[in-house]
Amino acid sequence: MPQSDDDRLVDLAARLEHEDPRFARSLAAGHPTRPREYRRTSAWWVLIAGLGMLVAGIVVPDGLLIAAGLVTSGIGVQLIDPYERPGDDVRRPSPR
Repeated sequence: MPQSDDDRLVDLAARLEHEDPRFARSLAAGHPTRPREYRRTSAWWVLIAGLGMLVAGIVVPDGLLIAAGLVTSGIGVQLIDPYERPGDDVRRPSPR
């Protein structure tokens, strides 16, 4: 027996509230914020810190600081990357 549309909407709303409560509350209030996957403020700070470490390592010839800056910058770029690779999101339910 197929699910009614109301049951599907209630299920969708419950999953949204569970996955991103801040977005669900703001959507209910009529002033939506960005969903969690589009909030990348901390990723930008990681990238800026990594680039700062890289520049400092180049100015003060220190190989360890250069390596740490490169690694931190790489992590920041990976966090900013919006591309979802196939198979990365295992939380998506299968279509019915």
